[in-house]
Amino acid sequence: MRRRLDEPDGLFDTPGKSAPRMGAGSLAGNTHSSAPLAVRMRPRTLDELVGQAQLRAPGSPLRQLIEGDQSMSLLLWGPPGTGKTTIAAILSQQTDRRFVEVSAVSAGVKEVRAAIDGARAELVNAGRETVLFVDEVHRFSKAQQDALLPGVENRWVTLVAATTENPFFSVISPLLSRSLLLRLESLTDDDVRRVLDDALADERGLGGRFTVEPEALDHLVRLAGGDARRSLTYLEAATGAAVARQSDVVDLSVAETAVDQAAVRYDRQGDQHYDVTSAFIKSIRGSDADAAVHYLARMMEAGEDPRFIARRLVILASEDIGLADPTALTTAVAAAQAVQLIGMPEASFNLAHATIALAVAPKSNAVTLAIGAASADVRAGKIGPVPSHLRDAHYAGAKQLGHGSGPQGGYKYSHDEPYGVAEQQYAPDVVLDRDYYRPTSLGAEAQVKERWERIRRLIRGS
Repeated sequence: MRRRLDEPDGLFDTPGKSAPRMGAGSLAGNTHSSAPLAVRMRPRTLDELVGQAQLRAPGSPLRQLIEGDQSMSLLLWGPPGTGKTTIAAILSQQTDRRFVEVSAVSAGVKEVRAAIDGARAELVNAGRETVLFVDEVHRFSKAQQDALLPGVENRWVTLVAATTENPFFSVISPLLSRSLLLRLESLTDDDVRRVLDDALADERGLGGRFTVEPEALDHLVRLAGGDARRSLTYLEAATGAAVARQSDVVDLSVAETAVDQAAVRYDRQGDQHYDVTSAFIKSIRGSDADAAVHYLARMMEAGEDPRFIARRLVILASEDIGLADPTALTTAVAAAQAVQLIGMPEASFNLAHATIALAVAPKSNAVTLAIGAASADVRAGKIGPVPSHLRDAHYAGAKQLGHGSGPQGGYKYSHDEPYGVAEQQYAPDVVLDRDYYRPTSLGAEAQVKERWERIRRLIRGS
């Protein structure tokens, strides 16, 4: 279950710096020349970690754990390739603690308890603390997570658990409450570009032996989708393809061939971003599900932030569908929640589900027009006093001010009236004759229209 490693021979020490202290664990020894590029380029110190500035700040819990030898258990939650395993590797290299790894994929309750027992014995007999790293902790059953509790609660181990899934759904409450939750964010394009530049120049990586043309580099950055490990895997494949062509230059055609994916002309900060997004929204509004799915695929393949796509769907559900299909907003919000809960690439199914559902739904912009017209009147100063019978009458002195009464008598409680609708004035005088919400006869809004017209006549006594 675990492997003890000897101290390194200094082969990868940085000139002018002392070698980092190494602990036991397989993460500490994967710097041999045949290791994958993503492994060889794994940061050795917290300062080398790209992105996650909030975790690297002075005095942060991670700094205290690594540099101050503070004992605290951590839950690292974030998308793939954002540094969760790297943080564990830094812990294995930079602390005097013993380092043990447990795989949630292959370990059972027996192995977890053995790791805890070994850590307890090490603490009692040698006074040495143990860092227990559990990757993909969300794969652990409740019984396996329960087995971790004694070690965490009694601090026989410093638990570092990594997960790509929302721990509030996938980690048991007792373990969650005994650990500090650290949220890792997807890397930005600039972060990924820095990772690739470092790999091209660093002797641990490609040592300046290859040149990657700007278009090819942009392509690799887009495909990475904020995942540093994926970007390095693609870079390694691209340089391998260049070697096969007896070249040390990676151009766009080599990069496309190496990762078997054509470059999508899409700049998340430029015209293509706005053009494709606009076409996506207009295709859904126009009820063309095929075109909408095409633009969705273009955005996802280009590495667009899925949260941005989900937000646009939530907005469109009310802006262009509204009460013509009251389930549209529920569907869009569910897709947005799925993006947070599941992450990419699996959440692409949820986004496609919502896109098609919204595209084929009946359309109405009555909600949009209603809030627009009401806001325009408010901005024009048409606000007026609240009718006296609607004002708060629950505090002392309210009746002396006339609250709760008016020309039509006191406030009428709707539930006491026939059909649950009371004839009385609700709007201020200045907008009394305004009809903001004008439902269409499309989809489910046709029934809303019929009901709203009856209710409005009852309220206004007409």
